[in-house]
Amino acid sequence: MSLADQVLAVNNDLPIRTDAPVHSGKVRSVYWLTAADSKRLIQEKGYDVPVDTPLAIMVISDRISAFDCIWHGEGGMKGVPGKGAALNAISNHWFKLFKENGLADSHILDIPHPFVWIVQKANPVMIEAICRQYITGSMWRAYAKGERNFCGIELPEGLAKDSKLPELLITPSTKGVLKGIPGVPEADDVNITRQNIDDNYHAFNFKSREDINLYEKLLREGFAVISDALAPLDQIFVDTKFEFGYVKDKNGNDKLIYMDEVGTPDSSRIWDGEQYRQGKVVENSKEGFRQLLLNHFPDPDILLNKERMAEREALARDNALPVSVLMDVSKTYTSIAEKITGEKIQLSENPKAEIISILKEAYQLID
Repeated sequence: MSLADQVLAVNNDLPIRTDAPVHSGKVRSVYWLTAADSKRLIQEKGYDVPVDTPLAIMVISDRISAFDCIWHGEGGMKGVPGKGAALNAISNHWFKLFKENGLADSHILDIPHPFVWIVQKANPVMIEAICRQYITGSMWRAYAKGERNFCGIELPEGLAKDSKLPELLITPSTKGVLKGIPGVPEADDVNITRQNIDDNYHAFNFKSREDINLYEKLLREGFAVISDALAPLDQIFVDTKFEFGYVKDKNGNDKLIYMDEVGTPDSSRIWDGEQYRQGKVVENSKEGFRQLLLNHFPDPDILLNKERMAEREALARDNALPVSVLMDVSKTYTSIAEKITGEKIQLSENPKAEIISILKEAYQLID
C-alpha cells in the first residue's frame, strides 16, 4: 500500500446516516446525526447529556493547512501521514487532563477510532482565545515595527525576539464576522480587547458577564496544565489558541466547555527546551511548516499579505511539495504526540475503511 493511500485526505464522503449537509472545515468534517440516532446513542452508550442533545460525528483528516490554504505533495500525497491521529491523540490527552484537574469538560463524548470523535452540539463563544507566554510570530513582527498595544495590553520597551513575556498574555480575536459591535471591525480574526468583550458580552455569545471571568480562568489554568506537563519533557509551551462553547448538562443547565482542539501542533507553538537554551528555536508544531513555506517560495509576501489571497491560493493549488517535506512534518507531529501521550501513533492501512466498519458495527450509523 502506498503512503498516499494511508493519508485520509477526503473526509466528507463517508456514508454516515445524516439528514443535514456535511460541514467541512480545513481539517475536520462534521456529520450531524439524525435526532433518532442521537437519542439512541445517548441511551445505549450512557452519555452524560440530556436525551434530546444533538450529536455529531467529527472526522479528522490528514490535510495540512497553512496561511488559510490546503497544501499537497508530489505523487498524489494529499496530506501528512499520521497527522490526524496525532492531533486527536494530543487533544484527547489534554481534555482528559483538564477534566482530572477540575477545569471543564469538552465537547467530546466518545472516541470510536483515532480519527473520530462523537461530540455534542455546543453553542460557540465567538472568540479565538490566544494565550501567549513568549513574544514571537505575528506579535513580534508588529512589536518590531513599533506597536506596543496588543488587545488593550501595553507591552514594555526592550523585549527581544522569542523572549519570555513578563506575564501570560490573553490576546483574543473574533471568530467569524461579528456585526454591530462598537469599535470591532466587521471581519474575521480581528484583535479585540477585554473591554470590547465586557461591553458586548452577549454579542460574543457569553450567557453572562461573570462567564468572561470563567473563560479567562479556564484559559490561564488550561495553559498552565499543558505547560506544566510539557516541562518534564523539556518542551516549552509558547502560545496556543483555545475555543469555548456552551452545552447543557443532564439537568438542562448551561455550562461552559472547551471545544475544537487544545494544545496541538496545529493550534499552538511548542519549542524544544534544550535547543532554546542554546539560542535556537526548534518548532515542534506547524510553525515549522509555515516557516518552510516562507523560505520555499521566492515571494513570501504572497503568504503574509491577505490582499494577495488569489495568488496564494494559486501557489497552494499549483505547487506539489516534495514528499520529504510532508514526511518531515509527519515526523514533527507524530514525535510530539508520542512524547505527550507516551503511546505510539499507528498509521492506519486504510483509515476510511476502518472508520466505516466501526461506525457500522458498533454504532449502527451506516446502512
